[in-house]
Amino acid sequence: MCRVVDLQQAVLARNDEQARELRAELAGHGTVAVNLLSSPGSGKTALLEAELSLARERGVPVAALTADLATENDALRLARSGVPVKQVLTDGLCHLEVAMLRGHLTGWLPEGTRLLFVENVGNLVCPASYDLGESLRVALASVTEGEDKPLKYPTAFGLASLVVVTKTDLAEAVGFDEAAFRANVARVNPGVEIVLTSARTGLGTGELLDRALAVLDGAPVHRPVMAARPAHVHDHALVREGR
Repeated sequence: MCRVVDLQQAVLARNDEQARELRAELAGHGTVAVNLLSSPGSGKTALLEAELSLARERGVPVAALTADLATENDALRLARSGVPVKQVLTDGLCHLEVAMLRGHLTGWLPEGTRLLFVENVGNLVCPASYDLGESLRVALASVTEGEDKPLKYPTAFGLASLVVVTKTDLAEAVGFDEAAFRANVARVNPGVEIVLTSARTGLGTGELLDRALAVLDGAPVHRPVMAARPAHVHDHALVREGR
């Protein structure tokens, strides 16, 4: 068991080092990366397509990289926005790592890109522990997933600098309890902002883009309490604390 933990720590430590390097490189080019995490079917592709389209309308130089185990379906959807989009196929890997991300950015990311949206693999477990060199980490959850999602996946929501609720047009139909959801987010990530959205009705469209642009302009980013803990003990620490 100790050997497994040591190996995990070494892998994460190396990834974190590479993430710091990539973040500095992107900053040097005037680019901010946004890492989007959610479970499959949360609606993040639909929301991201709307945000990319709005960015293009506003004249914001933006690009998107989307990761999946298989198919290029999400890239084809995002490409309808008219911005540069690239698909990453992980060949079974349940998350992105910095080395993989950097390999796809090299020679592809257009010069002058101000915002880079990274749509991580649909998974709230594996991607949560991997820093990708982003300046803004966003955890998304749809109203159809239940109010306890943040408690079930505390690392994903506990390390987020922004939480986005999607598919709010279905909230009444599924009996979504917004107050309970907010309380559960606060238990794992006190003080983080929560944004309500609906790609269908347009509610909240542009909020994610505005937050990313604010970071680009130097606005402070929420720092989660959990960020001070080693990545491999996040979930267990919350369990011990009775959260």
